[in-house]
Amino acid sequence: MQFALTEEQEAIVATTRSFVERELIPHEEHIEKLGQVPKELEEEIKKKSIAAGIYACNMPTEYGGGGLDSFDTTLVDREFGATSYALHYIVARPSNILRACTESQIQEYLIPTIAGDRVDCLAMSEPDAGSDMRGMKCSAVRDGDDWVINGTKHFISHADMADYVILFAATAEEQTSKGPKKKITGFLVDFDTPGCERVAGYNCVSNSGYHNLIINFDNCRVPNSKVLGEVHGGFDVANTWLGATRLQVAAVCVGRARRALRLATEWAATREQFGQQIGKFQGVSFKLADMKTQLDAAELLTLRAAWNDAHGKFDDSEIAMAKVFASEMCQFVTDEAIQIFGGMGLMDELPLERIWRDARVERIWEGTSEIQRIVIARSLMGDAAR
Repeated sequence: MQFALTEEQEAIVATTRSFVERELIPHEEHIEKLGQVPKELEEEIKKKSIAAGIYACNMPTEYGGGGLDSFDTTLVDREFGATSYALHYIVARPSNILRACTESQIQEYLIPTIAGDRVDCLAMSEPDAGSDMRGMKCSAVRDGDDWVINGTKHFISHADMADYVILFAATAEEQTSKGPKKKITGFLVDFDTPGCERVAGYNCVSNSGYHNLIINFDNCRVPNSKVLGEVHGGFDVANTWLGATRLQVAAVCVGRARRALRLATEWAATREQFGQQIGKFQGVSFKLADMKTQLDAAELLTLRAAWNDAHGKFDDSEIAMAKVFASEMCQFVTDEAIQIFGGMGLMDELPLERIWRDARVERIWEGTSEIQRIVIARSLMGDAAR
């Protein structure tokens, strides 16, 4: 296992970091106050990121993507973590689930999404089924060569930016030792399909300008050609491709915490109280030491999971460890950074209060900390039983 970066990887990191500092961070304050990214700015950033070669960097080169593996993509996401998610997401990383597209779907969805002509979003969560995917009520019923979809999805991130949704819906039921559970199928649904409606979602304290929507399906009819993967095989599709989203969360948390630690360190080195720099007081210096230790530990967990995944050694529990530790580390580091700044840390003249708020959602989306611990514990118990 080798984390020393090659010259190519160093160039990828440098290009991404420069783009973030030059094209994204200068817009943070305006977007935070506006609560949205103006369409013209969104298009400008997208165009520049395509020119820089970092748009859709996770997608295969044969379809026009950047061709980066999960380790290199994690390096990119780490750099994007330094900025607002509303700005970061414009430099799209299409859902890896799209790699399950068939040939016709590749032409209709995958290639245009990689090119920036289309934008996807992912719909799993429901009002009555968050972490419990097999309890979802949104259903798709076969009717000849079509499927008729009914139900509601919520917390659908950036659905306002997207023109289609990768939908997971219940298509059958099976008996298990824990009672009846739903079988799930993936679908590609265009937002202009009759019976598919987007409505405003909830106001979230995290990630201002990056919106969540509610999607309602009322006898929404789609042809069988819109099935993504195998019928009733939605879990296989999700399990194959969704590990990358948890790695992304971990990497973003590392990048976010890096910025918070840098700000706190600079403040501790320049702010004077009682005749000396506050960083010389043990109460502050020990905080910085703990922040750095937690940050480096989270980064190593994240890089290990990414490196193994890139080398064909995908381990769900390693990714879960990276996600839970990095997200909780990020909350700790940003909170301690604010404590070091004192009252100024909570003022919106500084980015820390935004980073602090944004960090909170990381322990919830893409699988709560509790779900990640279940994954880790089950892996341990499975190993012990062998």
